[in-house]
Amino acid sequence: MDRLEIKPAQRLSGETSVAADKSISHRLAMIAAVAEGVTTIHNFAESVDCQSTLECLRNLGVHVERDGSTVTIHGRGLHGLERSSRVLDAGNSGTTVRLMSGLLAGSPFETTFVGDESLSRRPMKRIIEPLRQFGAAIEARDGNYLPLRIRGSNLDAINFTLPIPSAQVKSCVLLAGLQARGVTKVHEPVVSRNHTEIALAQFGARIRNMANTIEVKGGGTLRGKEFSVPGDPSAAAFFIAAALAVPNSGLRLTGIGLNPTRTGYISLLVKMQARVAITRLSVVNGESIGDVGVEASEIEGMDIGGSWIPNIIDEIPVLAVLGTRSQNGIRIRDAAELRAKESDRIHSVAKNLRALGADVEEYPDGLFVPGGQRLHGGVVDSFGDHRIAMAFAVAGLFADGPVAIQNPDCVNISFPGFFDLLSRVRE
Repeated sequence: MDRLEIKPAQRLSGETSVAADKSISHRLAMIAAVAEGVTTIHNFAESVDCQSTLECLRNLGVHVERDGSTVTIHGRGLHGLERSSRVLDAGNSGTTVRLMSGLLAGSPFETTFVGDESLSRRPMKRIIEPLRQFGAAIEARDGNYLPLRIRGSNLDAINFTLPIPSAQVKSCVLLAGLQARGVTKVHEPVVSRNHTEIALAQFGARIRNMANTIEVKGGGTLRGKEFSVPGDPSAAAFFIAAALAVPNSGLRLTGIGLNPTRTGYISLLVKMQARVAITRLSVVNGESIGDVGVEASEIEGMDIGGSWIPNIIDEIPVLAVLGTRSQNGIRIRDAAELRAKESDRIHSVAKNLRALGADVEEYPDGLFVPGGQRLHGGVVDSFGDHRIAMAFAVAGLFADGPVAIQNPDCVNISFPGFFDLLSRVRE
């Protein structure tokens, strides 16, 4: 559809799950492909991005079965991937191309990745450089963009320090390290999400986690097993924000992934006096899972930067929208990475907030949204970016009038059924 109108809500209430975690789904599927035996993944993400990963794996000779939300992957072993007869289309998924490039760097054949218009603008030099250090031959348009051609070879372990906080770059290096001779070390000045490290350990990789350093020893055997993917905390973030902002709301989100490298958003909101509580916390397959209860709250606002940013990078657009309802405003700095996402998210958020009548100050590495602002109805552009579309759907719930979102179907990249679920919990 070309446009979807979101009308103001009286309140949000009830109990619901959210979309399965796509970060975990990507990683489990890729590692399962190079494990021995069968891996069964329950509640695998239905997102278009994760379908791109499965299709790429099929093209590399991996037998993948899907029955509803359960995916079964028949692993081919660490060096068992086959040359694809066609280019691998990663669609809109940066995770697919960046992580899978690490797996393919040690495979004795040539592979070419392509993607959609948005992905073709996103930087790949950040993975090209470490993979070349391993010994892989890689070419890219202008040295930085898709199409990306990888000629795999025998790899030698490297000692790599991340120049920017990036779970995707870290994961790419670790997955290449699985196939390298020796021990690969990754130094991470600022901790980013650690789903890859957890998944590798669950499959039996020889991996060690120390303070800001991860080591993985090449070779060895990974073993397939059974997993269940928790709800995506980045998907839950939109419902948490909506329940906080719409008066008289009370909402419980069940089965949410609460990995400490992903809960910065909740921690920040609590720090700003939001009524958010975690219950029924447990650990399954190395990942923390629990329920999140939210009640309408007036938050204080704060300045956010530094080590907070890698933990909340996906939640910044909806945090900015929530900033209009805060007492003192929300200021984001050190987040220049947002300009290299599916859209330039700093610009996208600022432009859309202004379209709804808000004042916004834009910086090269972030923005400031003053508090105490009323949003009026209007038309916003998703910019083909799922997180922008969902963030401004939240805005529509508490604006003075309806908010029309252009190109809303992009939410399927991460959260098919988002708008239906939003309708079910609103009144």
